[in-house]
Amino acid sequence: MARLAAFIIHLDRATDRAPQVARLTEVLPVTAEVLPAVDARAALPEEMARHDRSLGLAPPYPFALSDTEVAVFLSHRKAWAEIVQRGLDGALIVEDDVEIDAPVFQTAFDLALSDFAPDHYIRFPQKDRERPGAVLAEDGNTRLIRPAEVALGMQAQLVGAGAAQRLLDWSVRFDRPVDTALQLTWETGVEMRSVWPSGVSDISHALGGSTLKKRRGGVARLCAEWQRYRYRSALNRLARRQR
Repeated sequence: MARLAAFIIHLDRATDRAPQVARLTEVLPVTAEVLPAVDARAALPEEMARHDRSLGLAPPYPFALSDTEVAVFLSHRKAWAEIVQRGLDGALIVEDDVEIDAPVFQTAFDLALSDFAPDHYIRFPQKDRERPGAVLAEDGNTRLIRPAEVALGMQAQLVGAGAAQRLLDWSVRFDRPVDTALQLTWETGVEMRSVWPSGVSDISHALGGSTLKKRRGGVARLCAEWQRYRYRSALNRLARRQR
């Protein structure tokens, strides 16, 4: 039996999300605890300075990270470190702005555990956006896949200790948001897997909105969309070469 924990990443000052955190502790299939998120307003300068745009990774990320995006990356690094430091086999890491459909999630979680190993990183995405590169296991209409291209989102994931250690070593400095970084599987050395349907949905809109949203004016928005399109195209080309 794998030695697992569950961490709910929660910003202490986000008191409006406390009821949802309490609900998550009740419905998650592993005993859960709150993991205080790194607060961009209070983090040490040397921690925030881990963001480094000069790493030279391909494809180059076209945007500067906001302080909040840096803090989110540091929060997930904190969760990975907890897995390693506690000697766990892995942990379910969940953000505090998700809702869990308990029966659906239980099926997805059981399927993930049926093929779980320390080097695995298994995503429970909120949307069905990934085309299977390979189907690894099935239970009825629930499938565990190795996606051809990894989608974005950090709502919920089961992270093995080996994957956590590798990601900690790789991300001492980083140049892009955490979910974007994890798409670079040829750089991280961590193979990503996903389960769908997951039973996970994003309810940030009902909890005051996402803390990551950036507001841009008309021309700036169009420029950003063009840069994003070029980045995704380059990323998908690289991903295809690795298969």
